[in-house]
Amino acid sequence: MNILLLGSGGREHAFAWKIKQSPRCKKLFIAPGNAGTLQCGTNVPINPSDFPSIKDFVLKEKISMVVVGPEDPLVKGIHDYFLGNPEIASIPVIGPQKDGAQLEGSKDFSKKFMEKYHIPTARYQTFNKTTLKKGIKFLETLRPPFVLKADGLAAGKGVIIPHTIEEAKKELKEMLCGKFGSASSKVVIEEFLPGIELSVFVLSDGKSYKILPSAKDYKRIGDGDTGLNTGGMGAVSPVPFADKTFLKKVENQIIIPTIEGLKKEGIVYKGFIFIGLMAVPSHPSPSKNGAEKKKSKSGNFYTPYVIEYNCRMGDPETEVVIPRIKSDIVDVFCAMANQTLQKSIVKIDKRTATTVMLSSGGYPGDYKKGIPVYFLNKKGRKDLSELQNKEDESTIYFHAGTGLNKNFKKGNQTITTGGRVLAVTSFGENISEAAGQSYENIKKIKFNGMYFRKDIGKDLMKINKANGKRD
Repeated sequence: MNILLLGSGGREHAFAWKIKQSPRCKKLFIAPGNAGTLQCGTNVPINPSDFPSIKDFVLKEKISMVVVGPEDPLVKGIHDYFLGNPEIASIPVIGPQKDGAQLEGSKDFSKKFMEKYHIPTARYQTFNKTTLKKGIKFLETLRPPFVLKADGLAAGKGVIIPHTIEEAKKELKEMLCGKFGSASSKVVIEEFLPGIELSVFVLSDGKSYKILPSAKDYKRIGDGDTGLNTGGMGAVSPVPFADKTFLKKVENQIIIPTIEGLKKEGIVYKGFIFIGLMAVPSHPSPSKNGAEKKKSKSGNFYTPYVIEYNCRMGDPETEVVIPRIKSDIVDVFCAMANQTLQKSIVKIDKRTATTVMLSSGGYPGDYKKGIPVYFLNKKGRKDLSELQNKEDESTIYFHAGTGLNKNFKKGNQTITTGGRVLAVTSFGENISEAAGQSYENIKKIKFNGMYFRKDIGKDLMKINKANGKRD
């Protein structure tokens, strides 16, 4: 079958790398793709939100399936567009329709959904310009820090966590006055939940579901979770404390109510559900003699709360989760489209995967583009396009923000096109081994201004050490 994958980041390169391994995939096209996806298929210069151009291409190339990577086309209704056009209505789209995509497209919608179906989440209220004074009063009922979220899509920048009431009031006013454009015409104010962030990913065919491995990403630019927020500077999968006990809580308290809630709302959800969680430490239960039990080494004393839903896979979490899937992903996609997911077996690699993101100097602020990217081998410096990923390698290089220099006359020249440039993903028997492999292989990559965090996974290693587990 011919498959069209929409998107251009590290997430899409990871999908392309996995899709091309399927014997069911005859031709793979990526729109618009990057320098890395060229190793997996054919890039086509189409904007993922240009629905008429996508339709024309699908008909021309006899596409049998469309896989949607980013959230924007899903929130804008690409799945609905296909269903509404008789010529392409029968072509499966992997990604929810517009009503389901509102789980990510509107923070207010998702919070109301959680409240309605008794899904644990932080206390909240939503405000607009006309209710600004009420918003300020609500802030005064909360303890710092405060969480302010733009209701709509804001390119991953719509969440602000002020640490003083004065700062929170100022940010609320600025957001409602257009700091994030129309995305912040409504602002959700939440209470802050202390704990450890992680994500769980769910496949849904509208009837049943499958749970994918857990992952933790690292959003801050600096070591020790310092500095500005980014799109993600690294990730680890699985999360050590997210054991069977913890994941059973997540399934019973969050995943099942979410899937059943979607059904009750009449939403046929065919796609990925990214569930951003906060694992909040719980107080241990007293034993029979009144003394507190020793701190659990498992997830017994963590309570999961939903921070957010996304209607697609995360980035860089995709770069650690997708490589751990051993099953044919096209088979899984077909099962999602045909609503036979319950019969599918999704096999998972038991090893740990760790991703370290290489970024442009200055990111997430201003940064230069068009900088050549190289890898070094025994024969010297080579263009990154010559570094091919192999299915059985312990380290995989996923391109995030790369392109080819069209003006370069001698062969290929891979250049930077974004703030996050390359994701280096490695396998290991534990976090220490996987992270060590990634950091060792980063030494092979060179570009001016290259920056990366040096502490990916170290916080989870400390948790393991505290619980007497080997890293």
